[in-house]
Amino acid sequence: MRSVASSHTSPPMLTPVGRLRRWLGGNFSPYLFIAPFFVLFFAFGLYPLLYALNLSFTYWHGDGDPRYIGLANYTFLLTDSTFWQSILNSVMIWFLVVPVQMILAVLLAVILSSPRLRLRGFFRTVLLSSYVVPLVAIAQVWLILFDQDFGAINTLLQFAHLPTIGWLTTSVWAKPTVALLVLWRNSGFAMLVMLAAIQNIPVEYYEASAIDGASRFRQFIHITLPLLRRTISFFMIISTLGIIQMFAEPKVLTNGGPYNSTMTAGFFLTTYINNADYGTGAANSFVLIILLVVLSLIMLRFMRPGDEV
Repeated sequence: MRSVASSHTSPPMLTPVGRLRRWLGGNFSPYLFIAPFFVLFFAFGLYPLLYALNLSFTYWHGDGDPRYIGLANYTFLLTDSTFWQSILNSVMIWFLVVPVQMILAVLLAVILSSPRLRLRGFFRTVLLSSYVVPLVAIAQVWLILFDQDFGAINTLLQFAHLPTIGWLTTSVWAKPTVALLVLWRNSGFAMLVMLAAIQNIPVEYYEASAIDGASRFRQFIHITLPLLRRTISFFMIISTLGIIQMFAEPKVLTNGGPYNSTMTAGFFLTTYINNADYGTGAANSFVLIILLVVLSLIMLRFMRPGDEV
């Protein structure tokens, strides 16, 4: 009788590509679809961020090798009066713009969401038109309107036998004039965001409250505003980001003047870039990042509904 030796067959050896395919679940396709995002993120997001962080600890003006100086750039910034003035200017513009903008946006959104209002589409388009016009073009119109000698506003003041005002040439009026431009340009977009949030509120809430005898004002206070809280919080955060980074408005209108009264934090950052002081500029960027993160967390905390943990 012929005996047959039992042989133990070992599994075939996997190639590196085969092991990778097994680790990924056997299919490359989903990862290929999302790969472009990660490639772009690492190339144009993460790597520049880490490079700028490393650069913030160095002294470098674009030639030669960066020289490591530790926290000297941060120490210089935190003791620079012009840096703190730029932060204060941004805070003051924030108070001039964001509260008024949010109130206007919510009120306009409530009005334009009313089904009894005629030409709602027309009014929405008109209010949003300022946001789609190029910023530089709007700033040029602002220069014509608020010019001290030939501006339309001062011409009206002269016609009314009132003293003219240096809207863009005096420290007292320059900041409100820049803030008015930001308010006028962005209020339409803020209204659109609030309008979308209001239209997302279930109609049943209003119908049930109307059955209970609630007036429109009480519906606004007890239904609309609480349900807009997250949207308001979101828009306040992105408005804060925009004002801290604001550059084009003060650049075109006043070039940061007079006497640095309209130099925002974002505008001040560009002075280091123009002077090729890249180490201090990178440090300034990360100080602003930390400031924005702290402000965003504070606003999220205060805008959080009371029943959330």
